[in-house]
This record gives sequence, C-alpha cells and structure tokens, in this order.
Amino acid sequence: MQQQQDNQKNLLLAIVLSVGVLLAWQVFYAGPKLKEEQERKQQIQREAVAKGEAPAATPGVTAPAGKAGAVPGAAPAAAALTREDALKASPRVAIDTPSLKGSVSLKGGRIDDLVLAKYHETVDRKSANVVLFSPSSAPHPYYAEYGWVAPQGSTVAVPGNDTQWTQQGTGALSPATPLTLTWDNGGGLLFKRTIAVDADYLFTVTDEVENKSGAAITLYPYALISRHGMPTVQGYYILHEGLIGILGEAGLKELTYADVLKDGGSKSFKDKGGGWIGMTDKYWAAALIPDQQTAFEASLSGSKRNGREYFQTDYTLPGVTVAPGATGAAKMNLFAGAKRVDVIDAYQSTLNIKQFGLMIDWGMFWFFTRPLFALLHYFAGLLGNYGFAVLAVTVLVKAAFYPLANKSYESMAKMKKLQPEMEKIRERFKDDRVKQQQELMALYKNEKINPAAGCLPILLQIPVFFALYKVLFITIDMRHAPFFGWIKDLSAPDPTSLFNLFGLLPYAVPEFLHIGAWPIIMGITMWVQMQLNPQQPDPVQQKIFNWMPVIFTFMLASFPSGLVIYWAWNNVLSLLQQYTIMRKNNTEVHLWKNIGADQWKSRVANLRNLDPSKVKQGISDAANRIRKK
Repeated sequence: MQQQQDNQKNLLLAIVLSVGVLLAWQVFYAGPKLKEEQERKQQIQREAVAKGEAPAATPGVTAPAGKAGAVPGAAPAAAALTREDALKASPRVAIDTPSLKGSVSLKGGRIDDLVLAKYHETVDRKSANVVLFSPSSAPHPYYAEYGWVAPQGSTVAVPGNDTQWTQQGTGALSPATPLTLTWDNGGGLLFKRTIAVDADYLFTVTDEVENKSGAAITLYPYALISRHGMPTVQGYYILHEGLIGILGEAGLKELTYADVLKDGGSKSFKDKGGGWIGMTDKYWAAALIPDQQTAFEASLSGSKRNGREYFQTDYTLPGVTVAPGATGAAKMNLFAGAKRVDVIDAYQSTLNIKQFGLMIDWGMFWFFTRPLFALLHYFAGLLGNYGFAVLAVTVLVKAAFYPLANKSYESMAKMKKLQPEMEKIRERFKDDRVKQQQELMALYKNEKINPAAGCLPILLQIPVFFALYKVLFITIDMRHAPFFGWIKDLSAPDPTSLFNLFGLLPYAVPEFLHIGAWPIIMGITMWVQMQLNPQQPDPVQQKIFNWMPVIFTFMLASFPSGLVIYWAWNNVLSLLQQYTIMRKNNTEVHLWKNIGADQWKSRVANLRNLDPSKVKQGISDAANRIRKK
C-alpha cells in the first residue's frame, strides 16, 4: 500500500513539474514583453521631460581624432507623408527581382523602397506584400545609405542625403542589369556608385571616386541602416528583435530597441575584420556587410528627439587615399529581406561572412534546434508539407528514443507486477525504514528495475517540445505554412473554437476561449493515454488526473498549431507503444475498464442472452400497466 502511495506521489509530482515547466516557459520565455518595453519607453520619456533635456545629437560614427568626420545621422522629415507620396517626392529607379520590388532614390542614392515579393501580410495570397524599407519622409522610415566621409575640418564636398545623382543608362535594377549612378562635386571629384542585386536579398554596392583635381585626397567609406519610430515587435523573450551584429572581440551583440534608448545612445566597436551589423525583426532583417578582410569601426545607436525614436547601425572603413588622376573604390554588401535559413547559410558560405547564421535567433540550445529544423526542412521537401514533416520527425524522434522509453515502460510494468512482493517487504520492515529501503533496492536490482525510469518519457519530451516550439516560432519557413483543412499557418494557434462549434455559429469568440480542434484532439489523446493505468485509490488524486488533460488543452490552445499537432501525434505513438509493452509483459491494461467498455460489453451480452418470450411478456405487462393508468 505504501508503495502505491509513493508511486502516486511520484506520478503526481511528474505531472505537476510538467505543468510548471510549461507555465514557466509561457510566462518567462514565450510570454509577451510588450508591456515591459512600453513601460521603459514611458520612463525614458518621463525622465527626459523632468530633466528638461534638449533633443539628442544625431547618432553617428566618428573615426579616431584627426581622421574621418561623423557619419550622417537620421534627418527627420519636415512633414510626414503617406508612403506613396514619399515615393513620388524624388526621382527613382525601379528594383525588379524575383524576391524584391521597390526602387532606389536618385536623391541621396538611398535604397529606401523595398517590398518582399514572395511574402504577404496574412495567409490570404491577395493581401498586401510585406514592406521592408520606406523613405525618410514616409510614416515608418527604414532605409540603407552608403557614401563617403571627408576628414575632420576638410571642405571637400561629398555626396549627402540630398545629393541628386544621375543614372547612367536606363532600365530597372535587376539581377541582370546593375544600376550605375554618378555625381560631380564641381571641385574635381567625380563620384560613381554601382548597385548590383541578386535573385534573393543581397545588394552589392561599389562606391568609386575619381580624382581630377591637382592634389591627393583621403575619404572614408561608410554605410548605415536607419530606422525612425519605435518598431512594432513581437515582444517575446525567446526571440531577439532590434539591433544586432557580430563585432570583433565583442562577438554577438544584441540590443533591443528599448534597451538602446534606455542605455542612452551610441555603442561603438572596433573590428579587425570579419563581421556585420544591422537590425532584425522576427522574420525580416537588414544587415550591413563590409569586406570581411577589412577593419572597420561600427556603432549601434538610438536616440529620441521631439517625441520620436531614431535607431541606426553604421560603420566606417579605413581611409582611401586617391592620388590626382587615380580612382579609389570601396565594395560593400547589404542584406535586406526574409531570414530564410538556406539563403543566409549560402551567403555566409560564399562570402565567408563571420557567423552570419546568427542572424536567426536559434537560442542557446542551437545545437538542438538547428538539427531539428534541418530534419523538418528535409521532410517538408520530401513530403511537400511541413505538417507532414512534423509528423515524420515525431516518429523519428520516438524511434531514436525508443530503447530508453521501452526500458522505462518495461520498468513501470514490472513495478506493477512486483507490488505484492513490495508490500510484503514494507510490512516485514515497517519499523525499520533503512532496512526496508535496502530490501526494496535489492529487489529492484535482482529484477533489473529502475524505479526512476517512470519519469523518463516525460523528461524526454520536454527538450523536443521546447526545441520544436523555437523552430516553429522563429523560422520563416513555418510562417503561413499550411497543413490540411482549417490549419493555414503552422506557426499560429488553431483558429477554430469549440465555443462557436468551430465556426458553425456566427459569432466571434474571445481569445481566451479559442480552444481549437487540434488542442481538443491533443487533450483526448492525453486522456486516453492516462487511462492505461489503474484508477487512483485517492478520489482527490483521481480528480486531479482527470482534469490534467483539460488543463493542458487550455494551456496549449494558444501555442502554434504545429506544436499541438506534434504533441497529439506523440501522444498517439506513446499510447500504442505503452499498450504494446504492457501486453508483452502480461501487465493488466486498464484502458477498457477505465472507459467503461467492460460494462457496455456486459450489457450487450445480457441483451443477447435474453429469452425472447420473456421480453415479449415484459412488453405486454408494461402495456397493460399503461392502459390501467
């Protein structure tokens, strides 16, 4: 009896720990952080007002004293225009690639208009395409800029954000036709900018300066990405959104938008060569990539002026000295687009970009999440559907862990068979707990049983669950990836709800009542799996066990549907595995008894054994009683 109570306590503890882990994950890792960031923004604003601070200086990189001047910073527009009007405010050259649509502004030579041709705002293919870059006078400015910085104190005229460039030739910028722009400063310097783009998301910008003057000049190439206003972020702890870069000995630097404002401005870094900087959203990113063999000085910065936030990442390269009659050049790259794993890995390989794969936030357990994604990606290509890939990977994981899980279930089955012997030992040494434990351990050893193995199946599921959650949440391959029927996006929760009969009733259900079909299937499979074990003798414990599937159903209803499908399918496989092992070990399977199948079977048998004459007589007697009444 004592052993049964201990087993019940252990099982109850395992369930409570599992719930606790899921709750902790939801609260501390998958819980929204938007409120915190809003409070930070409000606090920064309150402090600035209280101190009466003047608008902050424009963020920019400054080279060592006596060398380059400051990199240009964000210049706020005089009046915010609609995005369409902002695009019309300057002459432009179109960008036309399989992955990107947009334009380059001839005023300033900026890449400030990018739309992702392969991605839409919603699962509806007719919805608007995702907008990445917008001009500085648009509602949400976000752009990349390249240029030259003159030495400190120099009067040499260099191109700026209001410079009017001239296109050489005609036609749009495409993978087959680079764009060439020129500008003459009127002082003997001819500037030339060539922009090339591939079929995905990589721009190659080559800035040249031809010196037609009578004296040598030194200029410093720079590149920047600027973003105005506080971007909308997902606000989850498991995902970094904000400023990011690989910077020399500093390694990976990740600063949220709120943090860079809170910390008060620019963070500068020197890199001996190899690295990149930029800004990242959940699925999209923009990154400046200098020559990986060239040293550079970089800055990640943020400021607030007149009630609006400004964020900038930029770098300057070593000075380029150009003799009279000669030409100096600097070649740089820009990534701007979707964070596709295969594309980013290819760029890292072909351009030898230092740790460019960290653009995707794989987390501290990257050694587990990356292989899991590779498996999903492989099976998705093989089966043509990421939902089927989730099912296939679940089978593969179950097969990999089968020996451990098999031993666990076998140990549980043997423990149940040893209950009478264990009770005898407890009764024999009820006054000597030490001797009792020694005898029990000897029994376990003789029967080759690990009493702690019962918790192993639950423990095995936890890392897979978290890794799959991470993969489904961060990788763009899962975004708007359909399964079948009502699941149009595996990275989003099941959109149906039990409380409007899965859409049959014409009213919207509050978000907290969105208990979809797949979470219900998950809950049912979990409940059936629990019925393999005997009912608990303690009614309170049995009620807790009965409610556990309901609790998990509500908890997982807000998780990505791909994760819920994995959990439900994993329950089915675990149920079949456990049932098979219990039958193999001649252990009683309580499933049919617990769900009342034995009672229904007995009733059917009784009906079959009824004497027809007695049934007829019973019906006749009942009819007579009705007539008398």
